[in-house]
Amino acid sequence: MKRVSIDINQLGLVVKKNRYIRVVPAGKYWLGFGEKLELYDLSKPFPGSLDVDVLMQLAGFSEHVELVEVSDNEICLVFVNNNYKQVLAAGRHVFWKGLLTYHFQKEDITDIEIGTTVHKQLLEKQTLAYYVRQFKLEPSEKGLLFLNGAFSKILEAGTYYWWKNATSISISKVDIRLTTMDIAGQEILTKDKAQIRINFSIQYQVVDVLKAMLENKDFEKQLYMLMQLALRSYIGRMTLDELMDNKSAINAHVLEETASQVELLGVKVFHAGVKDIILPGDIREIMNQVLVAEKKAQANIITRREETASTRSLLNTAKLMEDNAMLFKLKEMEYVEKIAEKINNISVSGNGQIVDQLKQLFVK
Repeated sequence: MKRVSIDINQLGLVVKKNRYIRVVPAGKYWLGFGEKLELYDLSKPFPGSLDVDVLMQLAGFSEHVELVEVSDNEICLVFVNNNYKQVLAAGRHVFWKGLLTYHFQKEDITDIEIGTTVHKQLLEKQTLAYYVRQFKLEPSEKGLLFLNGAFSKILEAGTYYWWKNATSISISKVDIRLTTMDIAGQEILTKDKAQIRINFSIQYQVVDVLKAMLENKDFEKQLYMLMQLALRSYIGRMTLDELMDNKSAINAHVLEETASQVELLGVKVFHAGVKDIILPGDIREIMNQVLVAEKKAQANIITRREETASTRSLLNTAKLMEDNAMLFKLKEMEYVEKIAEKINNISVSGNGQIVDQLKQLFVK
């Protein structure tokens, strides 16, 4: 006979001839001849070496364990003392009773939707990551949800969680902000066979996600092509001079011509404009020569106009001086004064009549 003691956090199994014969909880006991005691800590996980089916046949053993059966379409969330501990996959799971308080929450994962019984904070746990699919849409984005290849619904901005199961999930997202598209380097022949290169730009926004993503393939490429064709069509009907004189009309024409087709793409174009018109070198040189010639002609016209005005002014002055001798003398004095301003020294030579001759300049 042997006396044994079992603590409050332990459970004992008595073994005789390699067979479990009884369960002994906390307390003091006597062991008979040939009996051995196996002790198990109730605060630790249930040992995987123990055969649960055999032990369940022992009287009183089921009172000390919690048996959890999880089917193939379920997972089980384990809470210890009201705190999340772990997740259980399909199968049979055993936990010790008595020392810790367990709570088990089973969730059906047949459907992809996660019920409100699972707090979103738990979905961020690493232990649950294997069972959860997560997808995030930025505030500037919208998405289309496809289940098993079929369209399901439109997703607004936010973070989404779904159970992992046999259902395949795919999401197509699109940016709904105002976006710029450049139609650059378009080499086009004008009506008079002048080859030019145009850089064009538009601002657009997706206004109908279903049309843009579901009813059209690569709507951005289609939008680019529409603008490109409209640009080529319009410029091809104009001569180079008409084009240079009506550059602002290109924008309105392209927007008007493509309005109905753009609407089918689920987008709205708010602005369009020509950024650059690049001419070939020889044409550019000719236009520069034309410009220089025009400016020279304008300068000549202005020069002639000023000369005419100056001559007319001189003629009017001469007429006034012819009719007024005093005005003539004043004009003479004005010129003498101007000449004197430019003379530093005056040397006078001659007979005594010089003073009289100077006097005559200022006497009528």
